[in-house]
Amino acid sequence: MTRQFNTAHANRVDQHYTLPPLSRLPADVENLVHDSFYFVLHAPRQTGKTTSVMALAEKLRADGRYAVVFCSVEDARTAHGEAELVGRVVDDLRLAAQRQLPERERPPPEDAADRALSGSRLYQYLSRWSQACTRPLVLFVDEIDCLVDDGLVSVLSQLRKGYAERPAAFPHSVCIFGMRDVRDYKVASGGSERLGTSSPFNIKRESVTLATFSRNDIAALYAQHTAETGQVFTDAAIDRVVELTGGQPLLVNALAHDVVGKQGWRGPVDAMQVDAAKERIILQWGTHFDSLMARLREDRVRRVLEPVLAGQVSAFDIEDLRYCRDMGLVDESRPPRVANAIYREVIARKLTENAQSGMPQAPHRWRGPNGRLDISKVREGFVEFWREHAESFVHAENYHEVAGQLVFMAYLQAAVNGGGHVDREYAAGMGRIDILVRWPVADEHGHVELYGKHFERHLFELKVWYHDKPDPLPKALEQVGEYVQRVPCASVSVLVFDRRKATLRKKWAARSRELGQVGVVADVPVWGWRA
Repeated sequence: MTRQFNTAHANRVDQHYTLPPLSRLPADVENLVHDSFYFVLHAPRQTGKTTSVMALAEKLRADGRYAVVFCSVEDARTAHGEAELVGRVVDDLRLAAQRQLPERERPPPEDAADRALSGSRLYQYLSRWSQACTRPLVLFVDEIDCLVDDGLVSVLSQLRKGYAERPAAFPHSVCIFGMRDVRDYKVASGGSERLGTSSPFNIKRESVTLATFSRNDIAALYAQHTAETGQVFTDAAIDRVVELTGGQPLLVNALAHDVVGKQGWRGPVDAMQVDAAKERIILQWGTHFDSLMARLREDRVRRVLEPVLAGQVSAFDIEDLRYCRDMGLVDESRPPRVANAIYREVIARKLTENAQSGMPQAPHRWRGPNGRLDISKVREGFVEFWREHAESFVHAENYHEVAGQLVFMAYLQAAVNGGGHVDREYAAGMGRIDILVRWPVADEHGHVELYGKHFERHLFELKVWYHDKPDPLPKALEQVGEYVQRVPCASVSVLVFDRRKATLRKKWAARSRELGQVGVVADVPVWGWRA
């Protein structure tokens, strides 16, 4: 049986295509253990944390110097109150030690008095265990994110309490890991988003994270499948995966799994199969997208994503920005961008789902008699929708600075859904959103394929006119001219959302105005509209 592309939990080398897991960790992470430090490893969900840390634990076991225990505290998420949560953590450590250590190095049994300890049960448990163990004790604690409120503070505080007693009377080294850095655990414990007070785990030496996959990593992973099955991924397919995923490991695996597993494709994998997989995994969502998108309504996420989606340069709060990076929502670039093309799509769809629910899903309405997209009808349909229905959507949207743009994205998604593709690009620092509709057309044999190589492109550029700022239309014409030089388009449209104070005081019906043809770029007329 051939191995598979893994999209759930830790990799098993005998079952899943796997890159060398230790290569994903920073080069000096092993030295943090040798030097008896406590540290945090954090990375977005399903990026390989557990796989990499399990490999590090195995390497340290083979070294022979340490008693190494890897445990997950995920079951503590359902605990009621601090005492029960701490008790579950202790039980998780005990059960893990029974499976992973020889009997002589397992923790001493607890009695009723030990279990009744208030606020120090974990500290006492680890202290007695460390003193009884014949080798220095090293702990790797997974799913630390599951602990919340007073229970989280208690666990971290008890680890801090024993730190000075290591290694004779407390664990030699402790690594806690999950999605967030420890600076965010104060928020998870019910505290303020501002870290004005000390962390309950401020003994940590440092925080480390995992790198995303590079293009070479993706090619190497897919090459394992080729070696076992003979099925190749073309360079164009790999380039498309890089573009869509930004190297996010779960998405890299999910695209390949969809192509070779769910689609059952047996020929060479090209970009069109990858595009089909992208649409499928976006529509299917799944727990990864659900948990990620649940963050969108958090104020500290909105404060970062709103200007990013608008393409603005903003003075981001450093803690907000770090949090969004830890979640994998934005990348490390300056100014930051949404982490990858799939997340750009998912974020836009999630933020516009209420608006989309009120729009007809009928792409055939916009299809001309020759099968091509009737761009004039698409434009007219949006103008009509905006004047009659958009006001309630705009006023209800929490992302006020990009509310108009989000409504247009919802409309366009509904207009082409099932008939074409919508690619979004939030131009970092450029004050614009570029939206490209790719509409399939017939090939030389008259065949039309949704994910084929033959399609026409329609460009929409979205701009905002802010108070005391010049009209952005001339700049928009310059920018679409540069775009069309790189990407030939069948039509070009510029939409300007007027947020000047005088305009916002007008009645809704009086705000919008079709500008007609506002210019020509690369022999393509540019249609303009302002609202």
